Amino acid sequence: MPLGIYISVPFCRSKCSYCNFASDVFSRAVFERYVDRVCSDIVNSPQTAAEMGGLIERAVDSIYLGGGTPTVLEPTQLERIFAVVRSQFDVTPEAEVTVECAPGTLTPAILESLLRCGVNRVSLGVQSFVDQEAAAVGRLHRRETVLADIVELRAAGITNINIDLIAGLPHQTAGSWEFSLAETIATGAPHVSVYMLEVDEDSRLGRELLAGGTRYHAHFVPDEEAVADSYLAACERLQAPGIAQYEISNFAREGFESKHNLKYWTRQPYFGVGVDAHSMLISATPDVDAVRFAHVDSLEQYTRGAALPRTVISDREALEESFFLGLRLTRGVSLRELCANFGEDAVGGNEEAIADLVGCGLIEHRGDFLCLTSRGRLLSNEVFERFILVDEVAR
Repeated sequence: MPLGIYISVPFCRSKCSYCNFASDVFSRAVFERYVDRVCSDIVNSPQTAAEMGGLIERAVDSIYLGGGTPTVLEPTQLERIFAVVRSQFDVTPEAEVTVECAPGTLTPAILESLLRCGVNRVSLGVQSFVDQEAAAVGRLHRRETVLADIVELRAAGITNINIDLIAGLPHQTAGSWEFSLAETIATGAPHVSVYMLEVDEDSRLGRELLAGGTRYHAHFVPDEEAVADSYLAACERLQAPGIAQYEISNFAREGFESKHNLKYWTRQPYFGVGVDAHSMLISATPDVDAVRFAHVDSLEQYTRGAALPRTVISDREALEESFFLGLRLTRGVSLRELCANFGEDAVGGNEEAIADLVGCGLIEHRGDFLCLTSRGRLLSNEVFERFILVDEVAR
C-alpha cells in the first residue's frame, strides 16, 4: 500500500489568535537548521520505521507540506526538502502533492519553486472573505489577495485548490458567512474545508473566551448555536453547486477529494516529519495491527533530536479507530468490511452503542454502511466517545 508523507513547517508570518497548532513566528535564522533536521529525518526514515516496529513502503502517492506556512521558506529550502523526499522514495506519477499557503505568500519565486517541486495542489488558509473578520484574528491578507493568488495559481497550471473557512470567527454574522460561502463558490475552487471555531486553552482566543474576556475580539464571537447554524448552512450551500461533503469538515467536486487526508480516515500508512508530525505504519509484528508515533511539538526539542514515543495499536484498538475515523466520512463505515477485517464479532461488541446512537438520531444505517446524521456530525465527538467507552469496557 503506497505511503503518504506529511512534512510540518511550523513557521508563520504572524500567529493567528484562534490557532492551536504547534506553529509560531520565528527568526529566519532558524529555518535552515530546521530544514537540515527535516531532511535528515527523511533520509533516516527506514531506520526510524524499524526502530518503531513498523513497515515503510518506498512507493509514495501523497505528499503534504503543512504548517504553519510552508511558503515562508526560501525557494531553495522548499526544493531541497522535495529533492530529498524524491531521492529516498518512489513518488508515483499520479501522486497528489499539496502545500499549504497563506494568501499573499505566493511570490513569483515561490510559485516557480512549487512547480519545480512537482506541487499540483495548494491549500489556501483563507478563513474568511470578509476583511474585518480576517483582520480581527490576525490574518494579513485581504479578499483581493486571495482572488489574485487563485488567478496566479491557475495561470501556472495548479487548478487543484482548497479553500479553508472557519465558522465562528469574531464579528461573523449569518450574512457575512453567506458572503464568504458565495465568494468561495464563485472562485470555482474544487475543494473546500469548513471548520467550526475551536474553543480551548491552546489558543489565545480560546483562552480569552473561556475566561469571559474581551481581548482578541472575543466578545464578538458568535454563540455555539450560531456557529452550528453556519456549519449546516455551509453543508447545504456547497452541495448545491456540486461541492459535495465527503467528510465532517471537507467538501469537494467529484474526483478532487484529498488523497492524503483520506489516508488518515481510512487508516492507510503515513510517515510524518517535523514538529508535531504524526505517523502511522503497519506493524512489522504479526500480533500487532499498527504503530503510531509523533514528534514533539517544541521546535527547540525537535531540532535537538528528541526521542519518539511509540504507541502500539492492537487489533481491538484498530477496530475502535476504524469506527471513529471511518464515521468521519460521509459514506460511513461498512459493517461488512469491519467483520471481514476484524472477525464476525467486530460489530457485535458495539451493538448496544450503535442502537443507542441510532435511537438518538446521531447515526443511521444506509444499507451495509453506518453513517453520521446531520445532527451526528455536529455532535461527532460524543458519538466517537461511545465507541471508545465500549472498547474500554471490553478490555
